[in-house]
Amino acid sequence: MSFSAVCVASSDSALASDCSLPSLVSKLPRLSAGSEQFELDLNLRHVGMRRVRLRVEWTGDLSLPAVWLAGGISSHGHVCANAVDSAPGWWQDVIGSPRALDPRRCCLLACDWLGADGQLDVPIDSADQADAIAYALDRLGIRFLQAFVGASYGGMVGQQFAIRHRQRLGRLLCLSAAHRPSPFASAFRALQRQVVTLGQTQCADAVGLSLARQLAMLSYRSPNEFSERFDQPAELRSGRVHCASEDYLQHCGQRYAAQWSATAFLRLSESIDLHVIAPTQIRVPCQFLAVEGDWLAPVELMAACAAEVAAPCEIEIIASRYGHDAFLKEIDHVDALLHRALQNDSSEIAA
Repeated sequence: MSFSAVCVASSDSALASDCSLPSLVSKLPRLSAGSEQFELDLNLRHVGMRRVRLRVEWTGDLSLPAVWLAGGISSHGHVCANAVDSAPGWWQDVIGSPRALDPRRCCLLACDWLGADGQLDVPIDSADQADAIAYALDRLGIRFLQAFVGASYGGMVGQQFAIRHRQRLGRLLCLSAAHRPSPFASAFRALQRQVVTLGQTQCADAVGLSLARQLAMLSYRSPNEFSERFDQPAELRSGRVHCASEDYLQHCGQRYAAQWSATAFLRLSESIDLHVIAPTQIRVPCQFLAVEGDWLAPVELMAACAAEVAAPCEIEIIASRYGHDAFLKEIDHVDALLHRALQNDSSEIAA
């Protein structure tokens, strides 16, 4: 027989007073969730002091070992369903028992990126994001992260955190992110930003955002996936040629445009291209995950980064039809990497 219980917590993580567990599970960490929004004066790398906002959400008791989760520029603080928000999060499938990221064993934290609300219309550096995260940890009373798990842009921010706040981090898990952007990927993002800017000049922000997102989807996925999913002949619709992938791309673009602002997209896209670090300055243990065919974070660039890290560092290379989006789709691969990276810590917690 097994027992389970969830204690619903408010934003200050205070547990409900009527939560009592059978003795069989009384020693398990208490589950809680919360969210908090901070306002702070932050010295941004490229423009100096600015007043900024940062919203943080966590799942799992704040007294447990802390793991920070960060994804691409369109990710946010809600990584999984919890007592604060029951909707599935952007990394829902990689969280929970028996996954490595189990909120019964660790406190999972994430944030909305600086600039995601469209109110910060200045250059934003990945270093600024890392410093804001350190501030939030101070406010939450968390001195040390067991791990920073960052994918895509989140991996870039994780690298900055490892450099700028090394004494606060146990290990870095970096998925599909290198120490600098690929020149070809930067060129592709520059075109996306021009599309968004053109939409702004025509008072058609949503159209520009939708088209930019559709272009982005081509960079996130792979030709192999499109060949498998959309290998049907083009058809005529009202006298116009319509290819098989257009409905899918338009759906992705419209959904994105309904949720994001042009300013947020432009500034966070720029932030990817501003990212440059010296891998030799990373002095915490690292695990890298690279994907064959990911031309936003090419294997060669990630391997070069991993080779220069000044601490024990492993790189795993996988093949995936999902390209750059493999960290969202190849859940078993990601979970296996997390298990290997965190197994020693998990054993200590279980004991």
